[in-house]
Amino acid sequence: MLLCGPSGSGKSLVAARSGLPVLRLDDFYKEADDPTLPLVEGSSDIDWDHPASWDAQVALDAISRLCATGSTPVPVYDISLSARTGEETLRLDRTPLFIAEGIFAAEIVERCRELGLLADALCLNRGAVTTFRRRFVRDLKEGRKSVPFLLRRGWRLMRAERTIVARQVALGAHPCDRDEALRRLAVAEWAGKYTTAGRRHREAER
Repeated sequence: MLLCGPSGSGKSLVAARSGLPVLRLDDFYKEADDPTLPLVEGSSDIDWDHPASWDAQVALDAISRLCATGSTPVPVYDISLSARTGEETLRLDRTPLFIAEGIFAAEIVERCRELGLLADALCLNRGAVTTFRRRFVRDLKEGRKSVPFLLRRGWRLMRAERTIVARQVALGAHPCDRDEALRRLAVAEWAGKYTTAGRRHREAER
């Protein structure tokens, strides 16, 4: 399950409430010294909301390994430092479904579908003002960046939110609110368990 949406739209909360294993796609951001990082037009700020600030191939490799083997190493990323600070292993423990969530999840919808890995792709849409407020409070509380940076970024993202959602939907994600997302996650989890149980039953009869 790919879960995308604007920064601050509640992806992490929905993923946590689902009870499913979660792969945090934000951990695949590039580090601050990467020369390929894009800049905000007309500014010296790094554009952390541009897909080029994220390593899509490494994220896709991790998703593929999880689907194939049930575990994968993943980086631990500190957003306040804009750096990877370690590595950990994510294990599914026989769960037939997991969530890969992050603002760039829609960028890999088509590739996951081509590889036969995709159960569903959802785009959370909470409204620009609500998202602005939630994002600013979260980022300020976590000390992610300086207050001037957060205000500049927040204002820019609030104005661009409709465009961001439209792009993610065009890439193949279904737009929905929190409640619909949780319902679709529950249905996909049930379908995954049913399919897995049926496959095990057939294998046992051989």
